[in-house]
Amino acid sequence: MRIILATNNKNKLREISQILSPLGYEVVTQSDAGINIEVDETGVTFAENAYLKAKAIFDLTDNCCVLADDSGLMIDYLNGEPGVYSARYGGTKNDKDHNDLVLKKLSGVPDEKRTARFVCAMCFIKADGEVIAVEGKCEGKIAAEPSGENGFGYDPIFMFGDKSFAEIPADEKNRVSHRANAIKMLLQSLNTN
Repeated sequence: MRIILATNNKNKLREISQILSPLGYEVVTQSDAGINIEVDETGVTFAENAYLKAKAIFDLTDNCCVLADDSGLMIDYLNGEPGVYSARYGGTKNDKDHNDLVLKKLSGVPDEKRTARFVCAMCFIKADGEVIAVEGKCEGKIAAEPSGENGFGYDPIFMFGDKSFAEIPADEKNRVSHRANAIKMLLQSLNTN
């Protein structure tokens, strides 16, 4: 089955493809499918933004399956920030700036109050227009400083156990991440429909 991913983010494409390709799914970005639009993420939840992206791309296809995700980091001490604004936190789209801002806001905050989670809402629109929405999470803590060379976004400061997401191998991250958990739920829904 061919799935158009409602993004041009190569990191998301890589992660989702690594999980779905072995199961027989061909995942392509929206630009690979000839769709070059930027969808305004005006939703106030991850689920709303995922739906907006999926629906906008689906409406431009000839009944192709479309998958969109909206994901981000929610930090308890910061009342859920950066949340749906994770990709543009602090008014920038630079990963290092995002991580620096989080670490600055958590400066002096003790380890036990640095709890956080990655959240991934996925919206899948089947060729017949049926919508399936799921949400995956991964619990962790925010590190005192960045570590690791793998991953992207907030991965260097998100601690999963005793390692950051940027320190664990991709295959392990693809088993435990918020995105992996959302995909597992999506596949369960697809298999029961």
